[in-house]
Amino acid sequence: MQVIVNGRPQELPEGASVAEVVATVTTAASGVAAAVNDEVVRRGAWTTTTLRDADRLEVLTAVQGG
Repeated sequence: MQVIVNGRPQELPEGASVAEVVATVTTAASGVAAAVNDEVVRRGAWTTTTLRDADRLEVLTAVQGG
């Protein structure tokens, strides 16, 4: 299936979870947020939230500094 991850098309296996994709995008242990189709997904639900063909996943990492 094809999912848009941070604005770029990506081929993923059927049933891929938000947690699996986040792990490929960032190595940050904290300060990470994920949204599927413009709706924030609670971190506790990442492993049980599966993606579907044509979903849009945004992975955001908080950055500190000025």
